[in-house]
Amino acid sequence: MKKYIVETYYTCTFKTVHTLNNLDDAELSKIDKRTDGDVEVIDVKLNNRKTKKIGGKKEEKPNDTKVDNVLPKNVINKINKTEKDQIDNAPNLKIKNNARFKMPDRRKGYIQKAQIGDHKVYLHTGEYDDGKIGEIFIDTNKEGELVKAMMNNFAIAISLGLQYGVPLEEYVDAFIDTKFEPSGNVIGNDRIISASSILDYVFRELAISYLGKEELAHTPSIASAKNLDIENGEDKFLKIVKNITSKGFVRSNYEEKLVDLSDVRINLKTKN
Repeated sequence: MKKYIVETYYTCTFKTVHTLNNLDDAELSKIDKRTDGDVEVIDVKLNNRKTKKIGGKKEEKPNDTKVDNVLPKNVINKINKTEKDQIDNAPNLKIKNNARFKMPDRRKGYIQKAQIGDHKVYLHTGEYDDGKIGEIFIDTNKEGELVKAMMNNFAIAISLGLQYGVPLEEYVDAFIDTKFEPSGNVIGNDRIISASSILDYVFRELAISYLGKEELAHTPSIASAKNLDIENGEDKFLKIVKNITSKGFVRSNYEEKLVDLSDVRINLKTKN
């Protein structure tokens, strides 16, 4: 089993209120050592999350930064209580703008054209540098302006959710097997034969390409089931291919998509 460690970084803003009998340099020099102040937590902000893969190596325990020597105990208890209250009241927690992982300006992805019944559907995807999907666009024909606008804004909403960290699995579970017209046979997709709606087709395609959910496909995978593990003897060339190739387009079957040109010789002659 693969294991991962997720590190979450927070920034806490708080203030302490002390009562002084005399306002002089002697009292002010001792104020940082006092533990009788009233603590008020102003804001706890999510800064960033980092994911580290572990496995095959001994698990290293993360170094917890101790703040006991820096802050009084009542400050630490107040911060812990505030974080717990904010987690319990998650629907009321406002996520800051910096929690969104924006897409790179130049990104990878692929376009899949298919026909559901008499309607053509074009699915566009955008990926992060690591191959994770971050946005989708859905174009249709033979639809009115209202339907096209709704599909376009629906795709924007899904893209924003992906960029804010909503797992693709949640969308797949929500929209798979939804039923509305157009529906029927699918032409142009080698893994999906029929769909009960456009949303069923779109998220079935995304689940196969980015999540490897072969149980949602109607045809078996052509590529062999080889275990591609970067840490287990994968060559440098394949790593480069993974960095520049759309994960959804090749459906993680990089070796099957490679073309061996080692025996091809090109003779370039310049004309005088």
